[in-house]
Amino acid sequence: MKDKRVLIISSEVVPYLPQTEQAIKSFQIPKTVNENGGQTRIFMPRYGLINERRHQLHEVIRLSGMNLVINDMDMPLIIKVASIPKERMQVYFIDNEEYFKRRAILHDSAGKIFKDNDERMIFFTKGVIETVKKLNWSPDIIHLHGWFTSLFPLYLKSYYADEPLFLESKIVYSVYEPDFKGVVSNKIYDKVAFDKIDAEHIDQLKKADYIGLTNLASTYSDGIIAASENLTADVLSDLKNSEKPFLEYPKSQEDKLLVNFYSQEI
Repeated sequence: MKDKRVLIISSEVVPYLPQTEQAIKSFQIPKTVNENGGQTRIFMPRYGLINERRHQLHEVIRLSGMNLVINDMDMPLIIKVASIPKERMQVYFIDNEEYFKRRAILHDSAGKIFKDNDERMIFFTKGVIETVKKLNWSPDIIHLHGWFTSLFPLYLKSYYADEPLFLESKIVYSVYEPDFKGVVSNKIYDKVAFDKIDAEHIDQLKKADYIGLTNLASTYSDGIIAASENLTADVLSDLKNSEKPFLEYPKSQEDKLLVNFYSQEI
């Protein structure tokens, strides 16, 4: 892992959000990478419930100020940054007043996912990629966590296919147990199609449920990790049959095996 550059992208990371399984792994994995001589950058959304003063977030003016087109709308991108104390890990926050100001993550107070999560996913995807381009930081491995990041492999292999910064990057997708029922959106197919991505690449978005998003991400990733114990049998079957390098649970919980997966399988 020495000098390997690993880009961690997640919708949840401790200590900025509660200690869910995903938030903990999104912290522990870059910590492990650092301890093994690698370099990391972490990206997550800047939700309104994150205490900016306590965590010492500050806006990076040279990275902010860009507008991203989301479904024919110009949406301003704001980038904030903070460091996790004692860990030498830098975290970049993707921010936008419309999408991330609310004091919640991906679900409302009744536990239902937000109706605009489709646009939030597209904005987060483009925002991270455009920011990494501005940083001119070419990652060896891009490690994605959870369904909110499931559009990244598609966009990197199609919309950004000619971007030289990512030509050698390998994508790893960590699958966590589902936290919503039904589809994330009935309109996500059209909103992604607006970016002129070929219809054959986004067919799985016609039914954008948990399985559809997982299969989409797996299709365009270079390696897959089962990050939760409670994945359903049909999801596990699809992942194992994808013919991609696969790290199963509970092996995915062992730091040494994760580093070996990065170094030897991807």
